[in-house]
Amino acid sequence: MNREIYIAGAAMTPFGRHANSSMQDLTQAAVLGAISDAGIDPDDAQAFYAANVYGGMVLGQVLLRDLGITGPPIYNVENACASGATAVHLARQALQLGLYDTVIVFGVEQLTKLGGGTIPLQRNDYKTELYAQQGMTLPTVYAMRGSRYLYERNLGMDVLAHVAVKNRANGARNPLAQQRTPVTLEEVMASRPIAEPLTLLQCCPSAVDGAAALVLTAKKPASGRPRVRILGSAVLSGHIEEGCDDILDAEITARTARAAYEQAGLGPRDLDVVELHDAFTIAELLYYEALGLANRGEGADLLLSGATEIGGRVAVNPSGGLLAKGHPLGATGVAQMVELVWQLQARAVGRQVEGARVGLAQCTGGGIAGVDHAASAVHLLGV
Repeated sequence: MNREIYIAGAAMTPFGRHANSSMQDLTQAAVLGAISDAGIDPDDAQAFYAANVYGGMVLGQVLLRDLGITGPPIYNVENACASGATAVHLARQALQLGLYDTVIVFGVEQLTKLGGGTIPLQRNDYKTELYAQQGMTLPTVYAMRGSRYLYERNLGMDVLAHVAVKNRANGARNPLAQQRTPVTLEEVMASRPIAEPLTLLQCCPSAVDGAAALVLTAKKPASGRPRVRILGSAVLSGHIEEGCDDILDAEITARTARAAYEQAGLGPRDLDVVELHDAFTIAELLYYEALGLANRGEGADLLLSGATEIGGRVAVNPSGGLLAKGHPLGATGVAQMVELVWQLQARAVGRQVEGARVGLAQCTGGGIAGVDHAASAVHLLGV
C-alpha cells in the first residue's frame, strides 16, 4: 500500500541538564506538545514508538503509563544514536502497510544520570575489549579521522574549528539548544584538548537530557500550515571492513542516503536544509561528502565557502546540530525531524531557512569492531 505519510505534529523539550525533571516529565512535555501541535486527542494515536538507549526494559510502557496512556501497542526501539530515527522509520512502515492511521513517535534520554564522561564503547562485543585496551573511545576514533582528513587534504587544524563556530552560532539562535553561546575560531582552538586535533568545543556535550516527539499520520492534516510529508526513509547497517579500510569513507551513510534519495526521487541538489550527525566536527565534513553535498575531498571547500550557513545554498544544522543543540541519544533522531518540520513550515523563529521545501535528516548509531557504524538512518521530508 503506497500511502502518503504526514508529520502532523512536532514538539521537543529544551535540551540540557534537567536536574529537577524526571524522564516522565520530559516525555510528557514532548508527547503532549506534539499531540497539541497536531490538534488531535491522545486516543487518536493507535500505536506508540518509544526510542531510548539507557532507560532500561519496557521504558515506553513505563513512561506512557504515567501519562495515563495504556492499552495501545507500544514498541520500544534501541539502535544507539539512531534509535529515534529508526523508530520513525518503523512507524512510517506500519502506516504505509495500513496497520495504523495515526501513531506517535518519541525519543527520550537522561544522560546526566550516568555521571558524565564519554559514552562507553559497545560492551557486548567481544572485540571491543581489544579496542579499549588500545585507548579507543569515540573521541579518539573521530580524532583519527580528523587527523587523516587534514593530512590528505593538506589543511590546517582550524578548518575543523570552523564547523564548531558555525553550529554554535546557529545554536545561539535556538532557544531549545543546550549551548547558546557563540564562539570564535580562536576560542574553539584554545579550548581544552580532547584528542588531537579535536578540542573540547569540537565535541558534542555528553551530559544532556531531553525528549522529542512526532505525530505521524496517513490522514491529511487539517491545519492551515504546509503539510510535511516523509518522502524517503532508509535504515541500514554497516559492512564488515576487511584489511586496511578507508576511515574517511562514510560508506554506510552514503549507501543509506542513496536509498532515501531513490525512494523520494530526489538528489542532493534538491535539498534546502539538512540536520546531520555532527557529534564531532570532522563528522560534518565527512557527511557533506557522503550525502553528496560535496564531491570527495571537497567538504572543507563547501564549509569555507559559506554554502552550509543559514542563507547559503543548503543550510546544515540550523538548529545548532549535536555540537550546540545537544545529543540525548534516544531523542536525537526525532529532534532532527522536529527541526526540519519547523523549518519547512516556516516556524523556526530566529534561524529560519527562507523558502525551505525539502529537508534531510541523517543519523548514525553505534560503533562495533570492524564495522563503519552499526546503523545509519536518512530521512527526506518535504512540503
